[in-house]
Amino acid sequence: MSASGGGKAIVAAFLANLGIAITKFVAWFFSGSSSMLAEGVHSLADSGNQLLLLLGGKRAKQRADKEHPFGYGRVRYVYAFVVAIVLFSIGGVFSVYEGISKIQNPHPLEVWWLPLLVLGIAIVLEGFSLRTAIVESRPHKGDGSWISFIRRSKAPELPVVLLEDLAAITGLLLAFFGVGLTVLTGDGLFDGIATICIGVLLIGVAVIIGVEVKSLLVGEGANEDDVARIEAAILDSSDIERIIHMKTLYLGPDEFMVGAKIALAAERTMNEVSVIVNLAERRVREAVPAARVIYLEPDVYLDPNAKTPTTSSIVTLSYD
Repeated sequence: MSASGGGKAIVAAFLANLGIAITKFVAWFFSGSSSMLAEGVHSLADSGNQLLLLLGGKRAKQRADKEHPFGYGRVRYVYAFVVAIVLFSIGGVFSVYEGISKIQNPHPLEVWWLPLLVLGIAIVLEGFSLRTAIVESRPHKGDGSWISFIRRSKAPELPVVLLEDLAAITGLLLAFFGVGLTVLTGDGLFDGIATICIGVLLIGVAVIIGVEVKSLLVGEGANEDDVARIEAAILDSSDIERIIHMKTLYLGPDEFMVGAKIALAAERTMNEVSVIVNLAERRVREAVPAARVIYLEPDVYLDPNAKTPTTSSIVTLSYD
């Protein structure tokens, strides 16, 4: 997986969630806490999600073929979207259902200290997992805010892991308070309420992930800074008069396509045009390495407001 894919953060989150899931299920079995069951399912779902992200990163490395001439980079978006579905259906909906069931049939906890112990340990482990995700994400975040990073990142893995880890710690705190109040009052109602809150939290995170990844699946263009650098690189030659129009499209988290129509002088020969275009493509790749697929179409620009064309009638007319 590429650096932007945060492989280290994903592996750390997977190992932490798998170990935590096992201990949560053990604590639920002996205590009967619905919060522990919801958290166990949450951690198990998170473990599966991390495997999906790793699988998506591996599948994205497949070479381009006839059916997929631009490669498989966007398959990472598909797997990230599946993560949102899993988190919503398995984690969120199940937790809400279990919480409602517990409220309807509350009962005191058995071996009350076990779930509190497990939750305390889980909070520490999830804290380490979140710290790893933050360290991995910080170089890609730059000077922007974390919210901006989650919204603007073209690599889905790190934002997904960040949101999952943040939701995990919040859910653990909710479960801790729910179990704690149940122990203090002897009323299982608080355990059920905490379970529902965990479910609502997971559904909210799943919706956020789904919305952000959907935008990438539909097709996003390069950000404003990259577009400005590309335009500057193309126009960094007196041979190119102007950019008539240009479009970009991400083919995967680490690469995007550039298609532009550029205006050249009408008297240029085919050999001269070839050299000008090749040099322009080289400048673009040097300025923005992620611009790996570039199509530049040479043309002659005629001002649409001009009264009489001054070039030969065989020249193709181009307009903004």
